[in-house]
Amino acid sequence: MPDSNLPTTTTLSTKRLAELAEQIKQWGQELGFADVGISDCDLSQYEPHFFQWLENGNHGTMDYMQRHGTKRTRPKELEPQTVRIISVRLNYFDGSASHALQQLHQPQQAYISRYALGKDYHKVLRKRLQKLAQKIQTIVPNLQFRAFTDSAPVLEQAIAEKAGLGFIGKNSLIIHPRAGSWFFLGELFVNLPLPADKEQHSQGCGPCTACIDECPTQAILPNNQVDARRCISYLTIEYDGVIDESLRPLIGNRIYGCDDCQLVCPWNRFADFTDESDFTHRDPLDEVALLELFEWNETKFLKYFEGSPIRRIGYAKWTRNLAIAIGNLSRSQVDKLLIETALAAVSLKIGSLDDIVDQHLIWAQTELQNRLDNWQDSVQPTIDTIAVELKNPQQIKPFKVRKYHYPANRLAKQR
Repeated sequence: MPDSNLPTTTTLSTKRLAELAEQIKQWGQELGFADVGISDCDLSQYEPHFFQWLENGNHGTMDYMQRHGTKRTRPKELEPQTVRIISVRLNYFDGSASHALQQLHQPQQAYISRYALGKDYHKVLRKRLQKLAQKIQTIVPNLQFRAFTDSAPVLEQAIAEKAGLGFIGKNSLIIHPRAGSWFFLGELFVNLPLPADKEQHSQGCGPCTACIDECPTQAILPNNQVDARRCISYLTIEYDGVIDESLRPLIGNRIYGCDDCQLVCPWNRFADFTDESDFTHRDPLDEVALLELFEWNETKFLKYFEGSPIRRIGYAKWTRNLAIAIGNLSRSQVDKLLIETALAAVSLKIGSLDDIVDQHLIWAQTELQNRLDNWQDSVQPTIDTIAVELKNPQQIKPFKVRKYHYPANRLAKQR
């Protein structure tokens, strides 16, 4: 039986609610969250932009983005009892992984978005949010709540901005002025009238356009939005179809997601490494060759990626992504033997999966064969391009803009 002397969501005084809000933030930090903020449910200022984004078709084939109508922009329609939203962020950048820039700039290596190197974040955050709610229930037994993390019609960035966790950057990500953007977001919808935190009113990007300029496919739009149809993260994770041939060369060696807009963001020099063991990279994902991954069969793929966010894209899409990256070796300064080995591997896999995958395998086969047929006329590898892994990471330059901004504590460890 609940203690009848304990307060309910409607009997707490303003002072007690303020004290509880501070207690919740302390509990959040004890549970490992980097930050905790509280917002009200009014997202009306974000609604027109979101629906214009949908109307423009910038969500691509992600039909679930429009399936729930206004539930995404009106939290009370999703969970009617909701009065406040507790927003949290959890760092995921693994400082022990091989340097992201060295992997990205070696075309024979597979680049995987930093967030996907460890365990599936959905389960990690959801369990942590459940624990936070349970702590609140020790004070308010009749608390009603629902935990979310990128798993329901929730406008996460808008909620995080209103909760004071940062501002929405030009790349559409939440950026914290003292912590960058290498973190996950999660939400706890509650029926508890806690005092809301001060939202971030200022757009902290200023005149900087590094993310826009560096984006390989030029997917970043005005008004802090992204055209998913051109975004490499969408193309390699969400999109199931045939990737347009004009976009394939721009994908480079990025086989799951893309981090370029974060890697050049000046605010990310302040980012912290994660303390979460769940987000520690799985060997050898942080420094693995494209051809090594291409050798995996479906059984190995499914077994290796148990508990990983990568598993959900399936083996066929994984192979499609690898085929594009391997085909792009034809545009890189690599040695002839690698091209020949890649061509043989791609040719062997044609016809083993489905028509969509075959279209990308055949494209890669053609690209590699053309490179071999015109080998004398092509640019030959140089010592500088072969030995990227031997360079000091601070010497590696972005593809378009002036400078990378790697997390500061990574640089501190190198000094």
